[in-house]
Amino acid sequence: MVDQADLLVRGAPVCTMDPGRPWAEAFAVRDGLIVAVGDESEVAQVCGPATQVLDAGAGMVMPGLVDVHSHIGFAGRQIAWELPLAPSLAVAEVLAAVRERARLLEPDEWVVGGILSSAVLAAVGEEASLAALDQASLGRPVMLRDETMHNRWVNSRALALMGVTAASAEPAGGAYRRDGAGNPVGVLLEGASTLAEAAVRASTPDTEARDRHSVRTALSIMNSQGITATMDAATMGHWLDACTQLDQAGELTAWVVACMAAREFVDPGVAGVELFDTAPERRSRHVRPDFVKGVLDGIPMTRTSMFLRPYLSASTHSCPYHGNSFYTDEELLDLLEQAVTRHLGAKLHATADGTVRQALDAIAVIRERHGNGPVFHIAHPEFIHPDDVARFAELGVIADASPGLWFPNPMNTAIAAQIEPHYMERIWPLGELHRAGVPIAAGCDWPAAVVHPDPWLSIQTMITRRNPDLAFPGELAADQALDLPTALRAHTAQSAWAMGLANETGMLRPGLSADFVAVDRHLFQIPVDQIHRTRVLRTWFAGSLVYQAA
Repeated sequence: MVDQADLLVRGAPVCTMDPGRPWAEAFAVRDGLIVAVGDESEVAQVCGPATQVLDAGAGMVMPGLVDVHSHIGFAGRQIAWELPLAPSLAVAEVLAAVRERARLLEPDEWVVGGILSSAVLAAVGEEASLAALDQASLGRPVMLRDETMHNRWVNSRALALMGVTAASAEPAGGAYRRDGAGNPVGVLLEGASTLAEAAVRASTPDTEARDRHSVRTALSIMNSQGITATMDAATMGHWLDACTQLDQAGELTAWVVACMAAREFVDPGVAGVELFDTAPERRSRHVRPDFVKGVLDGIPMTRTSMFLRPYLSASTHSCPYHGNSFYTDEELLDLLEQAVTRHLGAKLHATADGTVRQALDAIAVIRERHGNGPVFHIAHPEFIHPDDVARFAELGVIADASPGLWFPNPMNTAIAAQIEPHYMERIWPLGELHRAGVPIAAGCDWPAAVVHPDPWLSIQTMITRRNPDLAFPGELAADQALDLPTALRAHTAQSAWAMGLANETGMLRPGLSADFVAVDRHLFQIPVDQIHRTRVLRTWFAGSLVYQAA
């Protein structure tokens, strides 16, 4: 006799994302795995008196969403421990929030928080704003993160604890904004942020317990959005340990694929070869340290991305200025060799067409040396030269589409102020990539760029290229839109495949993990502009209910 299923799911259309059987009436789960999918009569054959029956009700059931790019440690830490700042706050409002927080802290405790908008970061960074932050801090050290997670605003006490003075050299991969006399004025760009993060961590008690709580917090929020697998896209050793410890304790509620950081980047900790070589012992059932992460450039708003065409003229740089890569070509090839020889994939952060081309050139060399086996992602390819679109497909490179901001919004307005207009006409060329046969895997990049993970908004705007918020009218590169099936694949099966989890999750198919979500509407039977209103009713991971709406 066949063992009875633990759970029968029925009562709502089942979107399986399995090309062999796209839709079903029901499916059954046993020991955390899907054991049958099909018509109710078929699935009933593996059920019995002890099988629990779930009537999913209105809406539909689909695989748990798979997010190819997040920072769960940073995000959970922000939610669980730090001062929340809405990106809509102006400088005066940020200062008021810092003052209120400082009143609650001991004299040596840090005020840590975020997120700051790009507009706020652009408005500070002079003697007067440093003095204002010093006054608001009531003598406490302060570190505030911007919306990209690449930059920080700190006060004089923080600079002192970091050991930063006018005589300090610029840090690797970063810079201190300075006044006319060369004195740092509190804005830390890119790699300079790591020193501030290290000072904060050195003052934090019981960091291991806090790290585990941070990861739990982030995953619970992702579960509430229907996400049951994610790629942590810049994993330091302590975050990898926190995930593994939670998994070993049976407390992890999603698959976590770790991209181990090649260098310390805006977070201190074990990175590089030391981390790569210990990956096997840090591995667990649901934690897969299978990728390395290289950050080739920064972000367009601070002119730290590397473009093929120059930025618009500005007094801060001699013209023409294109930006620079954080890696030489030789260093990048060495990183990819380190990954491939350890049987690891690589994710390369490249936000502009200059660094995208640099990444593709390096991957082409590695393909010649090692063939098509290694897996490579290029993350945040907002800007790709038309000649390089086909190279993604030719080289088997996955487009990591994150964050999901392919519509008019303040960040894209800030980007447009820095670059030549023709770039915005093709921003996020997802349509071109798809037509060229390039795999597109979607992610949120939370907490960088977005306040919370929202895959439903991401799915809708891949199709519409419009912001549901009427305060931001119009479309953004409308000819780069995708259709609904393609957008859903990018958030489920395609991302699972890109992360090395195709045999584990991403579809509802016998033998895969029972990771699924029930939502309140049938995505294929509603107007596209209502997808962002989708409400998750329940989320299951490995056959266990990990979220239920109130």
